[in-house]
Amino acid sequence: MERTDRPTDDSDRDKVDEDDHDLLTFGEAGERLRLEIAAATREVQGLQQSGPIEALEKAQARLEALRSAAARNSAQPINDANFEKFFGYPGKAKRNLPGAPSAR
Repeated sequence: MERTDRPTDDSDRDKVDEDDHDLLTFGEAGERLRLEIAAATREVQGLQQSGPIEALEKAQARLEALRSAAARNSAQPINDANFEKFFGYPGKAKRNLPGAPSAR
């Protein structure tokens, strides 16, 4: 893996260059959400001081949606009971299907 060093603050991190760019893991999704929540929080704070009310309301709604997404991302692992709620269609968690490798 190749790292790109950049100055960091509490909302920044080093980028990791990996081969599998089409796979978004819960960890990566969580990290992206954390960064977006930090940026949205700063935007809301700025708009509370001097922004138009419409822009503030829009930014607050986005911040709430991001926080909701972060809560869903950090929820318990997918199982048969929550599969449909998470994916939006009925099914079974892959590990519960016949022939699936067992967790150790």
